[in-house]
Amino acid sequence: MSELINNREERIKNLKGLMEKISSEDSGIEVREEISKMLKAVPYDEVIAAEQELFEDGKLKDNMLELCDLHSQALNGLLTVSNLKAPAGHPVSIFRKENQAIKREISFLQKLFNEINEMSDDDSCSDTLLKIHSHFNNLMDIEKHYLRKEYQLFPYLEKYNISGPSTVMWGKHDQIRGMLKNSIEALKNSAGADAASIKALIEIVFQPALKMIDEMIYKEENILFPMALDTLNEKDWYEILNQSDEIGYCLFEPVEKWEPQDKDILASFIPKESSKVKMPSGAMTVEELTNVLNTLPFDMTFVDKNDHVRYFTEGSERIFQRNKAILGRKVQFCHPPSSVGTVERILNDFKSGKENKAAFWINMKGKFIYISYYAVRDKESNYLGTLEVTQDLTELRSLEGERRILEYDQN
Repeated sequence: MSELINNREERIKNLKGLMEKISSEDSGIEVREEISKMLKAVPYDEVIAAEQELFEDGKLKDNMLELCDLHSQALNGLLTVSNLKAPAGHPVSIFRKENQAIKREISFLQKLFNEINEMSDDDSCSDTLLKIHSHFNNLMDIEKHYLRKEYQLFPYLEKYNISGPSTVMWGKHDQIRGMLKNSIEALKNSAGADAASIKALIEIVFQPALKMIDEMIYKEENILFPMALDTLNEKDWYEILNQSDEIGYCLFEPVEKWEPQDKDILASFIPKESSKVKMPSGAMTVEELTNVLNTLPFDMTFVDKNDHVRYFTEGSERIFQRNKAILGRKVQFCHPPSSVGTVERILNDFKSGKENKAAFWINMKGKFIYISYYAVRDKESNYLGTLEVTQDLTELRSLEGERRILEYDQN
Protein backbone atom coordinates (compact mmCIF):
# COMPACT_ATOMS: atom_id res chain seq x y z
CA MET A 1 0.00 0.00 0.00
CA SER A 2 2.84 2.40 0.82
CA GLU A 3 4.23 1.96 -2.68
CA LEU A 4 0.89 3.08 -4.11
CA ILE A 5 0.52 6.08 -1.84
CA ASN A 6 3.99 7.35 -2.64
CA ASN A 7 3.84 6.77 -6.36
CA ARG A 8 1.97 9.48 -8.25
CA GLU A 9 1.89 7.60 -11.55
CA GLU A 10 0.51 4.46 -9.94
CA ARG A 11 -2.09 6.50 -8.05
CA ILE A 12 -3.27 8.17 -11.24
CA LYS A 13 -3.33 4.83 -13.06
CA ASN A 14 -5.44 3.24 -10.32
CA LEU A 15 -7.69 6.31 -10.10
CA LYS A 16 -8.31 6.10 -13.85
CA GLY A 17 -9.24 2.47 -13.46
CA LEU A 18 -11.71 3.30 -10.70
CA MET A 19 -13.25 6.10 -12.77
CA GLU A 20 -13.80 3.66 -15.62
CA LYS A 21 -15.30 1.07 -13.28
CA ILE A 22 -17.61 3.62 -11.70
CA SER A 23 -19.48 4.00 -14.98
CA SER A 24 -21.01 0.60 -14.32
CA GLU A 25 -24.40 1.05 -12.65
CA ASP A 26 -23.93 -1.68 -10.05
CA SER A 27 -20.37 -0.85 -9.07
CA GLY A 28 -20.66 2.67 -7.64
CA ILE A 29 -20.82 1.70 -3.95
CA GLU A 30 -18.05 -0.88 -4.29
CA VAL A 31 -15.78 1.56 -6.09
CA ARG A 32 -16.35 4.25 -3.49
CA GLU A 33 -15.43 1.82 -0.75
CA GLU A 34 -12.36 0.80 -2.72
CA ILE A 35 -11.25 4.41 -3.10
CA SER A 36 -11.81 5.02 0.60
CA LYS A 37 -9.62 2.07 1.50
CA MET A 38 -6.89 2.86 -1.01
CA LEU A 39 -6.54 6.58 -0.52
CA LYS A 40 -6.81 8.58 2.66
CA ALA A 41 -6.32 11.74 0.58
CA VAL A 42 -6.33 12.34 -3.16
CA PRO A 43 -4.55 15.54 -4.27
CA TYR A 44 -6.85 17.49 -6.58
CA ASP A 45 -4.20 17.69 -9.32
CA GLU A 46 -4.17 13.89 -9.57
CA VAL A 47 -7.95 13.87 -10.04
CA ILE A 48 -7.52 16.36 -12.89
CA ALA A 49 -4.65 14.39 -14.42
CA ALA A 50 -6.64 11.16 -14.40
CA GLU A 51 -9.73 12.85 -15.80
CA GLN A 52 -7.74 14.59 -18.56
CA GLU A 53 -6.06 11.35 -19.64
CA LEU A 54 -9.40 9.55 -19.80
CA PHE A 55 -10.87 12.41 -21.80
CA GLU A 56 -7.99 12.40 -24.28
CA ASP A 57 -8.39 8.62 -24.65
CA GLY A 58 -12.04 9.19 -25.57
CA LYS A 59 -13.28 7.27 -22.53
CA LEU A 60 -15.10 10.21 -20.93
CA LYS A 61 -16.87 11.60 -23.98
CA ASP A 62 -19.90 9.32 -24.13
CA ASN A 63 -20.74 9.21 -20.42
CA MET A 64 -18.74 12.11 -19.04
CA LEU A 65 -21.67 13.65 -17.11
CA GLU A 66 -22.50 10.39 -15.34
CA LEU A 67 -18.84 9.83 -14.50
CA CYS A 68 -18.57 13.41 -13.27
CA ASP A 69 -21.37 12.86 -10.73
CA LEU A 70 -20.23 9.42 -9.64
CA HIS A 71 -16.55 10.11 -9.14
CA SER A 72 -17.35 13.45 -7.48
CA GLN A 73 -19.50 11.60 -4.93
CA ALA A 74 -16.81 8.97 -4.46
CA LEU A 75 -14.11 11.57 -3.83
CA ASN A 76 -16.27 13.84 -1.68
CA GLY A 77 -14.44 14.55 1.54
CA LEU A 78 -11.23 12.88 0.37
CA LEU A 79 -9.73 15.72 -1.63
CA THR A 80 -6.69 17.57 -0.35
CA VAL A 81 -7.27 21.16 -1.44
CA SER A 82 -4.51 23.55 -2.47
CA ASN A 83 -3.67 26.25 0.06
CA LEU A 84 -3.37 28.88 -2.66
CA LYS A 85 -5.38 31.99 -1.81
CA ALA A 86 -6.80 34.59 -4.17
CA PRO A 87 -6.56 38.25 -3.09
CA ALA A 88 -9.67 40.44 -2.94
CA GLY A 89 -10.89 41.46 -6.38
CA HIS A 90 -9.08 38.58 -8.11
CA PRO A 91 -11.34 36.59 -10.50
CA VAL A 92 -11.19 33.52 -8.25
CA SER A 93 -12.04 35.62 -5.20
CA ILE A 94 -15.05 36.96 -7.11
CA PHE A 95 -16.13 33.43 -8.09
CA ARG A 96 -15.89 32.37 -4.44
CA LYS A 97 -17.87 35.39 -3.22
CA GLU A 98 -20.55 34.51 -5.74
CA ASN A 99 -20.62 30.94 -4.45
CA GLN A 100 -21.16 32.25 -0.94
CA ALA A 101 -24.11 34.31 -2.20
CA ILE A 102 -25.51 31.29 -4.07
CA LYS A 103 -25.24 29.14 -0.96
CA ARG A 104 -27.12 31.81 1.02
CA GLU A 105 -29.97 31.62 -1.50
CA ILE A 106 -30.00 27.83 -1.18
CA SER A 107 -30.08 28.16 2.62
CA PHE A 108 -33.04 30.54 2.44
CA LEU A 109 -34.87 28.13 0.14
CA GLN A 110 -34.23 25.16 2.41
CA LYS A 111 -35.82 27.06 5.31
CA LEU A 112 -38.85 27.86 3.16
CA PHE A 113 -39.08 24.21 2.07
CA ASN A 114 -39.10 23.20 5.74
CA GLU A 115 -41.95 25.62 6.40
CA ILE A 116 -44.06 24.03 3.68
CA ASN A 117 -43.16 20.47 4.70
CA GLU A 118 -44.47 21.24 8.20
CA MET A 119 -47.85 22.39 6.82
CA SER A 120 -50.92 20.21 6.46
CA ASP A 121 -51.39 18.99 2.90
CA ASP A 122 -54.51 21.09 2.28
CA ASP A 123 -53.03 24.32 3.70
CA SER A 124 -52.52 27.33 1.47
CA CYS A 125 -48.86 28.32 1.08
CA SER A 126 -49.17 31.28 -1.30
CA ASP A 127 -47.02 33.68 0.76
CA THR A 128 -44.23 31.14 1.19
CA LEU A 129 -44.45 30.22 -2.49
CA LEU A 130 -43.91 33.86 -3.50
CA LYS A 131 -40.74 33.92 -1.38
CA ILE A 132 -39.54 30.67 -2.98
CA HIS A 133 -40.20 32.17 -6.42
CA SER A 134 -38.19 35.26 -5.50
CA HIS A 135 -35.17 33.22 -4.36
CA PHE A 136 -35.27 31.05 -7.49
CA ASN A 137 -35.32 34.27 -9.52
CA ASN A 138 -32.14 35.23 -7.68
CA LEU A 139 -30.58 31.86 -8.49
CA MET A 140 -31.16 32.47 -12.19
CA ASP A 141 -28.33 34.99 -11.81
CA ILE A 142 -26.02 31.96 -11.73
CA GLU A 143 -26.01 32.21 -15.54
CA LYS A 144 -23.39 34.98 -15.35
CA HIS A 145 -21.20 32.89 -13.05
CA TYR A 146 -21.27 30.01 -15.54
CA LEU A 147 -20.81 32.23 -18.60
CA ARG A 148 -17.64 33.73 -17.13
CA LYS A 149 -16.33 30.21 -16.53
CA GLU A 150 -17.24 29.03 -20.02
CA TYR A 151 -16.08 32.01 -22.07
CA GLN A 152 -13.27 33.39 -19.92
CA LEU A 153 -11.77 30.82 -17.55
CA PHE A 154 -12.10 27.64 -19.62
CA PRO A 155 -10.36 29.05 -22.75
CA TYR A 156 -7.34 29.98 -20.65
CA LEU A 157 -7.16 26.49 -19.14
CA GLU A 158 -7.31 25.07 -22.65
CA LYS A 159 -4.21 27.13 -23.52
CA TYR A 160 -2.42 24.86 -21.05
CA ASN A 161 -3.98 21.70 -22.57
CA ILE A 162 -6.50 21.26 -19.76
CA SER A 163 -9.79 20.58 -21.53
CA GLY A 164 -11.41 17.59 -19.81
CA PRO A 165 -12.74 19.36 -16.69
CA SER A 166 -14.01 22.28 -18.78
CA THR A 167 -16.01 20.00 -21.07
CA VAL A 168 -17.47 18.04 -18.17
CA MET A 169 -18.43 21.17 -16.22
CA TRP A 170 -20.01 22.84 -19.24
CA GLY A 171 -22.29 19.84 -19.62
CA LYS A 172 -23.28 20.11 -15.96
CA HIS A 173 -23.93 23.83 -16.39
CA ASP A 174 -26.46 23.04 -19.11
CA GLN A 175 -28.17 20.50 -16.88
CA ILE A 176 -28.42 23.07 -14.08
CA ARG A 177 -29.78 25.68 -16.49
CA GLY A 178 -32.50 23.26 -17.54
CA MET A 179 -33.39 22.38 -13.97
CA LEU A 180 -33.61 26.03 -12.92
CA LYS A 181 -35.77 26.80 -15.93
CA ASN A 182 -38.07 23.91 -15.01
CA SER A 183 -38.24 25.21 -11.44
CA ILE A 184 -39.27 28.68 -12.60
CA GLU A 185 -41.91 27.22 -14.92
CA ALA A 186 -43.25 25.03 -12.11
CA LEU A 187 -43.51 28.07 -9.84
CA LYS A 188 -45.33 30.09 -12.49
CA ASN A 189 -47.89 27.29 -12.85
CA SER A 190 -48.35 26.74 -9.10
CA ALA A 191 -50.28 29.85 -8.06
CA GLY A 192 -52.97 28.82 -5.60
CA ALA A 193 -51.63 25.28 -5.21
CA ASP A 194 -52.02 23.59 -1.83
CA ALA A 195 -49.13 22.45 0.35
CA ALA A 196 -49.35 18.84 -0.85
CA SER A 197 -48.67 19.88 -4.46
CA ILE A 198 -45.76 22.09 -3.47
CA LYS A 199 -44.25 19.34 -1.30
CA ALA A 200 -44.19 17.13 -4.39
CA LEU A 201 -42.50 19.89 -6.42
CA ILE A 202 -39.92 20.37 -3.68
CA GLU A 203 -38.96 16.70 -3.82
CA ILE A 204 -39.15 16.17 -7.57
CA VAL A 205 -38.09 19.52 -9.06
CA PHE A 206 -36.64 22.02 -6.57
CA GLN A 207 -34.37 19.89 -4.37
CA PRO A 208 -32.62 18.13 -7.28
CA ALA A 209 -31.82 21.53 -8.81
CA LEU A 210 -30.35 22.84 -5.55
CA LYS A 211 -28.38 19.63 -5.02
CA MET A 212 -26.80 19.91 -8.47
CA ILE A 213 -25.88 23.56 -7.88
CA ASP A 214 -24.33 22.68 -4.52
CA GLU A 215 -22.32 19.85 -6.12
CA MET A 216 -21.02 22.26 -8.77
CA ILE A 217 -19.86 24.64 -6.03
CA TYR A 218 -17.98 21.73 -4.45
CA LYS A 219 -16.27 20.91 -7.75
CA GLU A 220 -15.30 24.54 -8.26
CA GLU A 221 -13.97 25.14 -4.77
CA ASN A 222 -12.09 21.87 -4.42
CA ILE A 223 -10.91 21.14 -7.96
CA LEU A 224 -11.37 23.88 -10.56
CA PHE A 225 -10.23 26.98 -8.68
CA PRO A 226 -7.13 25.45 -7.00
CA MET A 227 -6.11 23.94 -10.35
CA ALA A 228 -6.63 27.27 -12.15
CA LEU A 229 -4.62 29.18 -9.53
CA ASP A 230 -1.79 26.67 -9.98
CA THR A 231 -1.91 26.93 -13.77
CA LEU A 232 -2.72 30.47 -14.94
CA ASN A 233 -0.30 33.38 -14.61
CA GLU A 234 -0.93 37.01 -13.60
CA LYS A 235 -1.39 38.18 -17.18
CA ASP A 236 -4.02 35.49 -17.78
CA TRP A 237 -5.94 36.50 -14.66
CA TYR A 238 -5.77 40.21 -15.45
CA GLU A 239 -7.10 39.59 -18.95
CA ILE A 240 -9.96 37.57 -17.46
CA LEU A 241 -10.69 40.32 -14.94
CA ASN A 242 -10.82 43.01 -17.62
CA GLN A 243 -13.34 40.95 -19.60
CA SER A 244 -15.59 40.20 -16.63
CA ASP A 245 -17.65 43.40 -16.47
CA GLU A 246 -19.07 42.70 -19.93
CA ILE A 247 -20.82 39.55 -18.71
CA GLY A 248 -21.55 40.77 -15.19
CA TYR A 249 -21.56 39.15 -11.77
CA CYS A 250 -23.81 36.77 -9.86
CA LEU A 251 -25.55 38.13 -6.74
CA PHE A 252 -22.39 40.03 -5.82
CA GLU A 253 -20.88 43.37 -6.78
CA PRO A 254 -17.06 43.46 -6.66
CA VAL A 255 -15.79 46.60 -4.94
CA GLU A 256 -12.06 45.97 -4.83
CA LYS A 257 -10.18 45.43 -8.08
CA TRP A 258 -7.13 43.20 -8.03
CA GLU A 259 -4.01 44.31 -9.89
CA PRO A 260 -1.02 42.16 -10.87
CA GLN A 261 2.26 42.70 -9.05
CA ASP A 262 4.05 42.89 -12.40
CA LYS A 263 3.62 46.58 -13.33
CA ASP A 264 4.47 45.87 -16.97
CA ILE A 265 1.29 43.80 -17.19
CA LEU A 266 -0.69 46.58 -15.56
CA ALA A 267 0.75 49.21 -17.90
CA SER A 268 -0.18 47.21 -20.98
CA PHE A 269 -3.87 47.52 -20.06
CA ILE A 270 -3.98 51.31 -19.61
CA PRO A 271 -6.40 52.72 -22.20
CA LYS A 272 -5.09 55.45 -24.50
CA GLU A 273 -6.21 58.93 -23.42
CA SER A 274 -7.12 59.85 -26.99
CA SER A 275 -9.61 57.01 -27.41
CA LYS A 276 -13.12 58.31 -27.97
CA VAL A 277 -16.59 56.92 -28.49
CA LYS A 278 -17.57 57.97 -32.01
CA MET A 279 -21.24 58.70 -32.70
CA PRO A 280 -23.02 60.10 -35.77
CA SER A 281 -23.37 63.53 -34.16
CA GLY A 282 -19.99 63.77 -32.44
CA ALA A 283 -17.43 62.01 -30.29
CA MET A 284 -16.55 61.98 -26.59
CA THR A 285 -14.09 60.20 -24.38
CA VAL A 286 -15.51 57.45 -22.19
CA GLU A 287 -14.98 59.72 -19.18
CA GLU A 288 -16.90 62.57 -20.80
CA LEU A 289 -19.75 60.35 -21.96
CA THR A 290 -20.04 58.60 -18.61
CA ASN A 291 -20.25 61.87 -16.69
CA VAL A 292 -22.64 63.48 -19.18
CA LEU A 293 -25.05 60.58 -18.73
CA ASN A 294 -24.62 60.65 -14.95
CA THR A 295 -25.38 64.40 -14.91
CA LEU A 296 -28.79 64.01 -16.55
CA PRO A 297 -31.60 64.81 -14.03
CA PHE A 298 -33.14 61.37 -14.35
CA ASP A 299 -32.13 57.72 -14.11
CA MET A 300 -31.74 55.49 -17.17
CA THR A 301 -31.40 51.72 -17.48
CA PHE A 302 -30.91 49.94 -20.80
CA VAL A 303 -32.08 46.37 -21.44
CA ASP A 304 -30.83 44.75 -24.66
CA LYS A 305 -32.94 42.87 -27.22
CA ASN A 306 -32.37 39.59 -25.37
CA ASP A 307 -33.77 41.09 -22.13
CA HIS A 308 -30.39 41.41 -20.38
CA VAL A 309 -29.60 44.52 -18.33
CA ARG A 310 -26.56 46.12 -20.00
CA TYR A 311 -26.21 49.62 -18.55
CA PHE A 312 -27.51 52.08 -15.97
CA THR A 313 -26.61 55.66 -15.15
CA GLU A 314 -25.00 56.39 -11.79
CA GLY A 315 -26.28 59.84 -10.85
CA SER A 316 -25.72 61.15 -7.34
CA GLU A 317 -29.41 60.91 -6.38
CA ARG A 318 -30.87 57.78 -7.89
CA ILE A 319 -34.57 57.17 -7.30
CA PHE A 320 -34.28 53.37 -7.43
CA GLN A 321 -30.90 52.02 -6.40
CA ARG A 322 -28.94 49.79 -8.79
CA ASN A 323 -25.72 47.85 -8.36
CA LYS A 324 -23.42 46.26 -10.91
CA ALA A 325 -24.54 42.77 -9.91
CA ILE A 326 -27.61 43.26 -12.14
CA LEU A 327 -25.50 43.77 -15.29
CA GLY A 328 -26.01 40.84 -17.63
CA ARG A 329 -28.99 39.64 -15.64
CA LYS A 330 -32.37 38.91 -17.24
CA VAL A 331 -34.58 41.91 -16.48
CA GLN A 332 -37.44 39.56 -15.56
CA PHE A 333 -35.39 38.38 -12.58
CA CYS A 334 -34.84 41.95 -11.36
CA HIS A 335 -38.54 42.31 -10.52
CA PRO A 336 -40.78 40.63 -7.94
CA PRO A 337 -42.84 37.72 -9.30
CA SER A 338 -46.04 39.78 -9.04
CA SER A 339 -44.83 42.30 -11.65
CA VAL A 340 -43.01 39.95 -14.05
CA GLY A 341 -46.13 39.53 -16.17
CA THR A 342 -46.31 43.29 -16.76
CA VAL A 343 -42.61 43.45 -17.63
CA GLU A 344 -42.93 40.63 -20.16
CA ARG A 345 -46.03 42.20 -21.73
CA ILE A 346 -44.17 45.51 -22.28
CA LEU A 347 -41.16 43.73 -23.77
CA ASN A 348 -43.31 41.58 -26.05
CA ASP A 349 -45.31 44.58 -27.25
CA PHE A 350 -42.08 46.49 -27.98
CA LYS A 351 -40.51 43.55 -29.80
CA SER A 352 -43.58 42.98 -31.96
CA GLY A 353 -43.75 46.67 -32.89
CA LYS A 354 -47.20 47.00 -31.36
CA GLU A 355 -46.09 49.68 -28.90
CA ASN A 356 -43.16 52.07 -28.40
CA LYS A 357 -43.78 53.55 -24.96
CA ALA A 358 -45.26 52.56 -21.61
CA ALA A 359 -45.55 54.95 -18.66
CA PHE A 360 -46.46 54.75 -14.97
CA TRP A 361 -46.49 57.31 -12.18
CA ILE A 362 -46.52 56.77 -8.44
CA ASN A 363 -46.36 58.71 -5.18
CA MET A 364 -43.39 57.57 -3.13
CA LYS A 365 -42.19 59.14 0.12
CA GLY A 366 -43.82 62.46 -0.71
CA LYS A 367 -42.42 62.54 -4.25
CA PHE A 368 -44.20 62.23 -7.60
CA ILE A 369 -42.23 59.63 -9.61
CA TYR A 370 -42.70 59.19 -13.37
CA ILE A 371 -41.44 55.89 -14.83
CA SER A 372 -41.39 55.44 -18.60
CA TYR A 373 -40.22 52.68 -20.91
CA TYR A 374 -39.18 53.31 -24.52
CA ALA A 375 -38.55 50.84 -27.32
CA VAL A 376 -35.08 51.49 -28.78
CA ARG A 377 -34.96 50.86 -32.53
CA ASP A 378 -32.48 51.31 -35.38
CA LYS A 379 -33.15 53.19 -38.62
CA GLU A 380 -34.93 50.16 -40.06
CA SER A 381 -37.14 49.95 -36.93
CA ASN A 382 -35.46 46.75 -35.75
CA TYR A 383 -35.81 46.34 -31.99
CA LEU A 384 -32.52 46.90 -30.13
CA GLY A 385 -33.76 46.97 -26.55
CA THR A 386 -35.72 48.94 -23.97
CA LEU A 387 -34.76 52.14 -22.17
CA GLU A 388 -36.22 52.76 -18.71
CA VAL A 389 -36.28 56.41 -17.60
CA THR A 390 -37.22 57.36 -14.03
CA GLN A 391 -37.79 60.99 -13.03
CA ASP A 392 -38.75 62.85 -9.89
CA LEU A 393 -41.33 65.36 -11.22
CA THR A 394 -42.30 66.81 -7.84
CA GLU A 395 -40.57 70.15 -8.37
CA LEU A 396 -41.61 70.48 -12.02
CA ARG A 397 -45.26 69.93 -11.15
CA SER A 398 -45.14 72.79 -8.66
CA LEU A 399 -43.79 75.40 -11.12
CA GLU A 400 -45.96 78.44 -11.84
CA GLY A 401 -45.53 81.64 -13.83
CA GLU A 402 -42.16 82.28 -15.53
CA ARG A 403 -38.47 82.73 -14.74
CA ARG A 404 -36.79 85.00 -17.25
CA ILE A 405 -33.77 86.15 -15.27
CA LEU A 406 -30.81 84.14 -13.98
CA GLU A 407 -31.45 82.70 -10.55
CA TYR A 408 -29.61 79.69 -9.19
CA ASP A 409 -31.59 77.04 -7.34
CA GLN A 410 -30.52 76.10 -3.85
CA ASN A 411 -28.48 72.89 -3.80
